[in-house]
Amino acid sequence: MPDSSPLSSDAPESPVAGRARSSDGVILVVVCLAQFMVVLDVSIVNVALPAIQSSLHFRAVDLQWVVTAYALTFGGLLLLGGRLADLFGRRRIFLVGLGLFTAASLLGGFATDQTTLIAARALQGVGAAILSPATLTILTVTFRDQRARAKAFGMWSAVAAGGGAAGALFGGILTQYLSWRWILFVNVPIGIALFAVARLRLHESKAEGPRRRLDLAGAATVTGALFLLVYAISHTDVVPWTATSTLVVLLASLVLLVAFVAIEAKVASHPLVPLRLFRVRSVTGANLVMFCFGVGTFAMWFFLSLFLQQVLGYSPVVTGLTFLPQTVAIAAGATLSGRLSPRFGPRNVLMAGALMGAGGLFWLSFIQAGDSYWTGVCGGGILATFGMGLAFTPIALLATGGVPHEDAGLASGLVNCSRQIGASIGLAALTTLAASRTATIVGATVRSGHPAGASEALKLAMTEGYARAFLIASVVVLAGGLLGFIIPPPGAPSTGAGWDDDADQASAPALVD
Repeated sequence: MPDSSPLSSDAPESPVAGRARSSDGVILVVVCLAQFMVVLDVSIVNVALPAIQSSLHFRAVDLQWVVTAYALTFGGLLLLGGRLADLFGRRRIFLVGLGLFTAASLLGGFATDQTTLIAARALQGVGAAILSPATLTILTVTFRDQRARAKAFGMWSAVAAGGGAAGALFGGILTQYLSWRWILFVNVPIGIALFAVARLRLHESKAEGPRRRLDLAGAATVTGALFLLVYAISHTDVVPWTATSTLVVLLASLVLLVAFVAIEAKVASHPLVPLRLFRVRSVTGANLVMFCFGVGTFAMWFFLSLFLQQVLGYSPVVTGLTFLPQTVAIAAGATLSGRLSPRFGPRNVLMAGALMGAGGLFWLSFIQAGDSYWTGVCGGGILATFGMGLAFTPIALLATGGVPHEDAGLASGLVNCSRQIGASIGLAALTTLAASRTATIVGATVRSGHPAGASEALKLAMTEGYARAFLIASVVVLAGGLLGFIIPPPGAPSTGAGWDDDADQASAPALVD
């Protein structure tokens, strides 16, 4: 008797089924390419940073806003973007996010001043926060068959990882042979083509059940609080911490943060971040760890790109190529951790990865202006990225374990937000500390009449600043590993007081881009 299940390949395929499968293939390509663009723009700017700094005359401490503006809006609005797709339709929100992302890329490519570029990057982050959750939900509703869905998610994850890997290389090629502006312009033709195909091929769908209200107040207050905090931190190189203007901005940030907590706890009928999630120790611990890893990961790419080009004199293309071994290392670590976590426990693998990540960053803190890639960067960079890759899968598992099934997607999105927020705050603090260290060394060099030329003296001073940033980043990542002790070991209770003991706490898989 022939097998009539959906997974059977014995039955002849009807023309209608063949057309449906072809349409699904087009949807998969469109969705994956959109996610590729979103992830690509996290990493593609790193190699172009020195060219951007020279072209638009950024101060060293303000250059981090090119990265931070994107990360802040992306992380701060990511959960809201997921709600928008469910409420107003996945196809509609996909098109809105894609259109905004493409338009912001065009604006950034034509930027003639710092403000325009930073604003464009922030708008790109908004578009990415709207677009990225829609890509995953579209796959979920399009591929109903379990095996087909697994393949689609695998393709989505591979493309997301590939976007991060390709960013450095593409950024180097575009910057060197065209202009840094093309790291933004490249999104425009791709975005237009995807928009046209998506309008024709994507089907509309919405979440079933009662319509939930959007927590706009929560999204606005948390994003505003983060922007003000980063602004205050990044300007302490010229305005002291004790200055009235700094204290006022910090107080405003604190007020918005308190308002956010109050809104989530008491006001919002459907809060953006249900605070009850943090009663689960594994969720709290995993998000704290990811915050620390966000600091270390983004700081490493940012400062290495500057060091390789501004101190060692590498071209953008060569700089992009030097990042490839680190990309392979992070992928290898993530792959290996999937095998080690069931055997040794996610918490133990996470802490081992944190120790290796911190060790690699500590190694990088010994860089010298006279180093080459092989003597100063290669070993520490590979060790740091392998360790971080080793930790990412356990973090995703722990962040979604111990929560009800209906909250698994929210918990997964929350850990992604923690990474982006950690990157934003950490990068602002580390660039300020690095710039301060560089200024101190330059001042000491001038006073002592250092025999080296001005250019060489500046390279020595910048190296000292970058080394200081790597050292502090290593401490933060190590602290993240120690925070892993918050996470209960296997078999121990994972919830805090007040959690409903009858709730379904089966763990759910997470896709972390």
